Amino acid sequence: MLEIRNLHVRYGGIQAVQGVSLRIPRGSIVTLIGANGAGKSSIIRSIAGLNKNVSGDILLTRREGDSPVSLMGLRPEEMVRRGISLSPEGRRILPHLTVEENLQLGAYSRSDTAEIMRDMEWVYELFPRLRERSWQKGGTLSGGEQQMLAVGRALMSRPDLLMLDEPSLGLAPLLVREIFDIVRRINGEGKTVLLVEQNAFAALSVADYAYILEVGRVVLEGEGRELLDNPKVREAYLGG
Repeated sequence: MLEIRNLHVRYGGIQAVQGVSLRIPRGSIVTLIGANGAGKSSIIRSIAGLNKNVSGDILLTRREGDSPVSLMGLRPEEMVRRGISLSPEGRRILPHLTVEENLQLGAYSRSDTAEIMRDMEWVYELFPRLRERSWQKGGTLSGGEQQMLAVGRALMSRPDLLMLDEPSLGLAPLLVREIFDIVRRINGEGKTVLLVEQNAFAALSVADYAYILEVGRVVLEGEGRELLDNPKVREAYLGG
């Protein structure tokens, strides 16, 4: 579905990503694992069109049999129209809008009103607590509820590829488990997922395939369960 070829990302004099290539097959969960500064968020932000000093190529194949199309140079709103949606690190919901208003903003690029209402109902089924708090201001929600809202908002554009940047950040263990259960369910309902995550155990447990990054480069890749059993991965990311 999505292929990155020889991606380089710079911030001023800093080379954040150095020649990364990876593939995200349709219907899969792919995760990027690495410490702070490894380049994970730089990659996902580049796919979303948020980074400007980028070279290499990002190729999208929306349907089986189509020729891949380059996404390089497209603005973030154009990425959304092509079926790519990002739930960003730090949630970044609008605190003075209600839950429902935040969700409606996620569908800003759509005009199919009846389908938008169906998708909102689906989001409320995924996250029943959001239905209970649909009238509340986003800023009054707990951290876990704000994360649910950020994911729900990203789903409202009806993406083919859902990108999640650090969805477990700052959450209690029970909420982390709940978020990753929902990631599995979203994937089971046909969404391709790219997951950037510091919680290596949780990410590798749900991922079909994983890439391990260090200082802007891929140093290891493989199936999620396979990497869970890799001694080097266990020592570096799973506490032995």
